[in-house]
Amino acid sequence: MSKLLRYYSPGNVYFVTSVTHDREKILTTHPSLFRAAIEQVRATEPFELVAHVILPDHVHLIIDPGSSDLSHLMKRIKLVFAYRFRQVHSLFRHKTWQRRFWDHIIRDEDDMNRHIDYVHYNPVRHGLVLSPFDWPESSIHEYRDRGIYADDWGVSDEVSKTGTFGE
Repeated sequence: MSKLLRYYSPGNVYFVTSVTHDREKILTTHPSLFRAAIEQVRATEPFELVAHVILPDHVHLIIDPGSSDLSHLMKRIKLVFAYRFRQVHSLFRHKTWQRRFWDHIIRDEDDMNRHIDYVHYNPVRHGLVLSPFDWPESSIHEYRDRGIYADDWGVSDEVSKTGTFGE
């Protein structure tokens, strides 16, 4: 497999998607393990988690890595989660994540806002809920508490799975 070169520069914020191995639906059965992995890594390498959503087989994160390397942060988060997951299930070998992750450099405020909305609307887009506020594993609740989203933002009577983010 060829080495994937990523462009990193201090001061950038990134939209990141990481998918479980074979799209195994393990993340929402153990969301506390994923959140604990983020906190464990953040304790030694501070970074800002701007927005997130944990879905059954993938996560979307918007991360400001600060002075840390994004690839290193993602590697550590995925390794810590995999280790904890294997411990809980007494597994000696288990592929937990697809190799690599997808990232996008946030270009400006408009791009940031569109990606934050995308992250928060994703459970509706995947047909998991009709209101993004019904999905517990999302930072949307923090955004609503701060007055950024109204209680009816993103509520739909039917689910539209069309998007513009390359999925």
